[in-house]
Amino acid sequence: MKLLGIGSRIKHAEFGLGVVTNVTSKHYWVTFIENGLETIDLDSDFEVIEAVEDEVDTISFYEVETTLKNMLKQWSDISEIIPIGDRWKGGKIILEPKDTTLASKEIPIDTFFHKIVMVRDRIRVMEQKINSSSLEDQDKVDLQQYITRIYGSLTTFNVLFKIKEQQFSGAKSK
Repeated sequence: MKLLGIGSRIKHAEFGLGVVTNVTSKHYWVTFIENGLETIDLDSDFEVIEAVEDEVDTISFYEVETTLKNMLKQWSDISEIIPIGDRWKGGKIILEPKDTTLASKEIPIDTFFHKIVMVRDRIRVMEQKINSSSLEDQDKVDLQQYITRIYGSLTTFNVLFKIKEQQFSGAKSK
């Protein structure tokens, strides 16, 4: 099947007359005179009024952008923006030593939270590197168990996360 190029004119039984405005790997995006923009399957039943013979890139910009974002997220150590819980915004952590002659230390909770998120993201990158490495499967499993325990140790900080799906999770109890 030869793909129609952008600018091809068609007549569709349901939507009427239209012009192909985009082509993806599965669909034509067609702007119909009566019905506006519709997507139709490449193998849909329609009459070709005028075919534009053009090289067609069957991957849309959106698909390329989505794929690139997913790859960058998976393989980089650049972290996404993770919001802190509303009740903690602008707060502080106070560390007070048992010895009252020593000074306490105050840390903005946003700074502390950012460091926790960086630790989480770096553990994720390490996990990906282990999984894609040439280590023996048993070694990968052993290292993965350590990572799961690390996540479990960090669940104390889950109270700081605004979105539950972004929290730490360790081994699930059965």
